[in-house]
Amino acid sequence: MARIHAFTDDALGDDDAVGVAQAIAAGDVSAAEVVEAAIARVDQVDPELGAVALRTYDRARRLATRPRRGVFSGVPTVIKDNVDLAGVPTQHGTDAYVARPARRDGDFAHMFLRTGVIPIAKSQLSEYGFSGAAEHPRLGPVRTPWDPARIAGASSAGSAALVAAGAVPMAHGNDGGGSIRIPASVNGLVGLKPSRDRVAQDAYFRLMPIRLVSDGVLTRSVRDTAAFLREAERLKPNRELRPVGDVRGPNRRRLRIAVCTAADGRSASPEVAELTLKTASVLEELGHRVEEVPAPAPAGVGVDFITYWSLLANLVVRSGGLHGATWDASKLDNLTLGLAHFSTRALPRLPGAVRRLQQMRVTAEEFHSVYDVALTPTVAAETPLVGHLDPTQDYEEIIGRLTAWVAFTPWQNITGQPAISLPLQRTAAGLPQGMMFGAGLGREATLLGLAYELEEAVGFARIQD
Repeated sequence: MARIHAFTDDALGDDDAVGVAQAIAAGDVSAAEVVEAAIARVDQVDPELGAVALRTYDRARRLATRPRRGVFSGVPTVIKDNVDLAGVPTQHGTDAYVARPARRDGDFAHMFLRTGVIPIAKSQLSEYGFSGAAEHPRLGPVRTPWDPARIAGASSAGSAALVAAGAVPMAHGNDGGGSIRIPASVNGLVGLKPSRDRVAQDAYFRLMPIRLVSDGVLTRSVRDTAAFLREAERLKPNRELRPVGDVRGPNRRRLRIAVCTAADGRSASPEVAELTLKTASVLEELGHRVEEVPAPAPAGVGVDFITYWSLLANLVVRSGGLHGATWDASKLDNLTLGLAHFSTRALPRLPGAVRRLQQMRVTAEEFHSVYDVALTPTVAAETPLVGHLDPTQDYEEIIGRLTAWVAFTPWQNITGQPAISLPLQRTAAGLPQGMMFGAGLGREATLLGLAYELEEAVGFARIQD
């Protein structure tokens, strides 16, 4: 198993985003030097990873001459290719149309750029973000740098692969069913899905009947994730949510933590379940009160989720003509088309499914009135090999494999609550295996404090070691 990374003694070194910004502010390196280092690193690793959708090198070089002020001033990053960046097309990982350059920054990019980051590329994703693996029928799969024979996770895979390989210290992702947390687990990263409406979001996602998607970042350190969330809240506060604030270290309060190794009738693999209980033992040693409990989600919630998720695919297929004369639905992959077809057949069940999904927020609030945090594995089994979730396969084959692997993450998309995947465990094969911690709505500060504590107590594996 050959790992792929670009960590070296250049202007980026192996610093996280906060560290890079501090080095630029101190004059140890310039933004231009850091951007050039990131460009060289992307060009080194991407031929094997397939993580880049589109390069914006010239634009990045111009911005680096006078970087915008902000906590991440001059820090190179990548933005997932399903949000708008002015002057750059947004292709959504599909071949079904030819995108025109966006006229203006979307709401997320507008906020993110105000932190001072410099985008050097847009990252590849699964078609419209529907799959748990970014395996493009024409361009090929996005591979994890930990083992390029395996996938890099869900639709934020391109961003995660580049961060894990050291090409950039932090990258944008969004999460509608686990697409920040799953690639964080696969690639040994910190991935936090914020509470619903915590972070600025493009209109494309805000218009969903149930807003499953939250935007955030993939990082190699808890402090980067905490700094991003602090700045996102400062730039676009939501008065209806409990403030995150400036979290810079562990919680002092001992927490009551529930542990679940099954979800929606599906159990984690024996190895992953054992790693989850191993994490629970660490929490107990740290003084937290830990209790193994059944999952709070009722049986059948996965079917309701797919019923609603398939509606989004149906809307994509039916409204595709809005893209203009280049739209060609025959170029959509089998997962998108299969979901759309399933949605048509499941239409009579949709109102009941939406009603039950909306009621899950009450169930979740009741659960977290008893437990501060829930611990589960992020994904149910070890990272699949490339081809396992190939979207050119039969739809029933893909959806069966997909729902078995990602059984744990959709819960917080349904409820709107925050959850974070931390790279706390490794499989017998040496692959990262993320552990996921969920909390009540608006309780990101609790998750960040616990994440700092575990980062100090356990440490995170580094690909370059």
